[in-house]
Amino acid sequence: MLRAIVYARVSTDNPEQETSLERQVAELTEFATANGWQTIEIIQEQSSGFDDDREGFITALDLLRRRRADIILVQDDSRLGRGNAKLALLYQVQKYGGQVYSLEELGPLGLTELEQMVLQVLGVVEEYQRRLINRKIGRGVRRAIREKGFRPEKNLSNKGGGGRSRIDAPIDEIVRLRERGLTFQEIALTLRGMGFQISKATVHRRYQEWEAKQKTND
Repeated sequence: MLRAIVYARVSTDNPEQETSLERQVAELTEFATANGWQTIEIIQEQSSGFDDDREGFITALDLLRRRRADIILVQDDSRLGRGNAKLALLYQVQKYGGQVYSLEELGPLGLTELEQMVLQVLGVVEEYQRRLINRKIGRGVRRAIREKGFRPEKNLSNKGGGGRSRIDAPIDEIVRLRERGLTFQEIALTLRGMGFQISKATVHRRYQEWEAKQKTND
């Protein structure tokens, strides 16, 4: 069952627009129910479609990032955003593995060839930036080792205890790097440069444990 976020937006704070918000929510909720989807969040916002830092939509993105939702439902593409803001927000949705469904199109939001091309370019640019960041971190660690006598092995615990020890992993650093868009392989390589003898699988497992803990806390 898909988990849906109902997102309704109007561009002004005119009291008359409240009726439009209510209508959008009612129609989108009915659409989700008719398709057998679970509505996990209803977000109503009064903000310009040209704004890409809307608090409500940021909440929706966070739910996608934490794998709490699968899709965002909007009345039409203008409710998602306008101009560059629309593409910027749509890219973030796709980055977190989500989709935008439109009531107007009764399915996934359709994109023009130009919009698809722009999103592909954004992906290439971000991937390049991620690699640059990863290499910069690696160079910094190596410089610290050369110039400051950094002893990465001191970061490892449970030495000499016999048997196979649980690998020490800085979960805060794993989460930080993951949120910056690094892959689990890139995170593992970065942590190895910091002295943590850790594999991609272990990084993935620790991150999953952290996500499970966050769900429990919530």
